[in-house]
Amino acid sequence: MTRFTIRTALVLLAGACWACSTPPTIVSNNSAQAPAQPTSQTSRGSQGDLQLKAPDGWVSERPSSSMRVSQYQLPAAPGDAEPASLVVYFFGAGQGGSVDANLERWIGQMQTSDGRPAKGNAKTETTTVNGLKVTLLDVSGTYSGSDMGGGAPAQTKPNYRMRAGVIETPRGAYFIKLVGPEKTVNRWDQSFQEFIKSAEFKG
Repeated sequence: MTRFTIRTALVLLAGACWACSTPPTIVSNNSAQAPAQPTSQTSRGSQGDLQLKAPDGWVSERPSSSMRVSQYQLPAAPGDAEPASLVVYFFGAGQGGSVDANLERWIGQMQTSDGRPAKGNAKTETTTVNGLKVTLLDVSGTYSGSDMGGGAPAQTKPNYRMRAGVIETPRGAYFIKLVGPEKTVNRWDQSFQEFIKSAEFKG
């Protein structure tokens, strides 16, 4: 299992920050098999860092915006035409909206096969992982959502599943969104749960 750590990288990334006004952070690969590579930047406070372990089989991608702490492609299951996508977002302390507002927005991006809101199919749970409050969502249907931040047009894709969540840390809330064809998300569901359970906040 490859370990990814969200940590300070001001010296290594001096001059490479994408419009950051405070020291950037990166997601780096600390495994013995590959050298550390910067894959994300975002603003950082002084309270600490969130650490997560990306399971084997996930393909790390360079984040497409400064709001993305990290992003991964989860290879498609047999029979599915495209992979699933998982993104970790961080907008800053007190930013990104409340937990309930995000759950409502995420649920609103799914519809049932007959076009009705998928709220009745949505499952939510609240748990604690290494002292951090975590709220998770599981909902399936026709996906008609877009990226957080509104940077991409909405899509309409049937037979999709979304696993999303909010991890609350002393630094602020991190938002995680996994979405893709239902069979592919089913294939990686256990890995998603392991990813969430690996969350640790290091002061």
